[in-house]
Amino acid sequence: MSRILIADDDKNLRYSFRTLMRKEGYEIDEAPDGLTAIEMVEKNDYDAVVMDIRMPQMSGLEAFTRIHKRYPKLPVIIATAYGTTETAIEAMSLGAFDYVLKPFDVKGLKRIIASAVENSRLIKDKVRLPDAPSDGSGTARIVGSSPAMQEVYKLIGKVSRTDATVLITGPSGSGKELVARAIFNYSPRRDKPFHAVNCAALPEKLLESELFGHEKGAFTGAHETRLGRFERSDGGTLFLDEIGDMPLLMQTKILRVLQEQSFERVGGTRTIHVDVRIVAATNQNLEELVATGQFREDLYYRLRVVHISLPPVNERRSDIPGLVDYFIRRFNRSTEQKIEGITEEAMGFLCDHPWPGNVRELQNAVERAMVLNPGGVLRIGDFSFLEAGEQPRLHAPSEDDLVDFASRLMQRALQDPSIELIPAMERILIERALGETGGNQVKAAKLLGISRNTLRNRIERFGIKTEN
Repeated sequence: MSRILIADDDKNLRYSFRTLMRKEGYEIDEAPDGLTAIEMVEKNDYDAVVMDIRMPQMSGLEAFTRIHKRYPKLPVIIATAYGTTETAIEAMSLGAFDYVLKPFDVKGLKRIIASAVENSRLIKDKVRLPDAPSDGSGTARIVGSSPAMQEVYKLIGKVSRTDATVLITGPSGSGKELVARAIFNYSPRRDKPFHAVNCAALPEKLLESELFGHEKGAFTGAHETRLGRFERSDGGTLFLDEIGDMPLLMQTKILRVLQEQSFERVGGTRTIHVDVRIVAATNQNLEELVATGQFREDLYYRLRVVHISLPPVNERRSDIPGLVDYFIRRFNRSTEQKIEGITEEAMGFLCDHPWPGNVRELQNAVERAMVLNPGGVLRIGDFSFLEAGEQPRLHAPSEDDLVDFASRLMQRALQDPSIELIPAMERILIERALGETGGNQVKAAKLLGISRNTLRNRIERFGIKTEN
């Protein structure tokens, strides 16, 4: 008979768990706190442990860490009524077998325990689990406690301990870079560099220089040797955003780096070796691009060692109230706004809105409503621009001198890593290019030096109206 330990300070919950699991044929032991749980694990041979996080004397995570260090083969399931991002990721990054929310979903709990017991039977004498990192407190702030996001947190926690290449997919605005930063912040590489490159923002030649650097005199304007993102990310993590827009020639070079961890700078002959973990993201269907010859199949499988799929916000509507609350508190801190909350009517309206732009659109909508609100509480009228069909748009001047500045900015960003490409400037360039080509997207893309797919993505992201 399989033996399970339930560690929880709630006597009634322990009784319910014992009654339920005994009917499933398990032998159940109980511990009212973390210290007792550690003592019982040392004295008995358990097939699985269910550990509450909040307990007297010692937290469940601390007790689990001690147990896992000494008995790495023992599956421990973390349970809590507080389904926060940090809790889920930390539990999984420390090596927990799984993570469940209270009150328990009975069917789900039975399935997880059965899996843990089976796992214990299979690996007890065959596998030694790696030690987990001691601290993941630097994680990026992801908001959401829906079942879909809980699965995302579990994957982040599991993959962050490794150097595996990760492919993050999901629609624009769903938070792919936040996931990439969370993987980095919980990884052993968290004290090393993290760099992000938007593969769709730069023409091919400039992207090559941005990634691999260049030697002095490699091309006109290369007045000095410049290190690329791969060299500056040595020992750390490089995030390749919108990799589906990367040209085929660049895909070949990226594949070589993944295979050999080496490359040459543009105009150089010396092979440079680096230790860089790659995390990539795209809102495109790479399998379709592979089928049409627009993306290398071998690179696709190299990138997709671990796949994390982010759901659109309209598939996790239960997270919207938490997201709205987070945005309000964050904007209150960064501005002089003093918004105290939001009415139920307004929150209901936001929960029912389709949000084609996902979390990014929701964030822009809350920010705009706060800017227009004199203070107090956000009401449904503050979001009338959504009801009228108007999308939150980036506010940017349109003078000709700013257009010229945007062009110069794109060039300077390659020379100075502290300069970021400003979306508002990017939008101005796209609108001007469309205007000069009479709305012809093929010609506008050529004028901008980007692919038509990239241009279409930008048009959709910025809500630019076109005739075709």
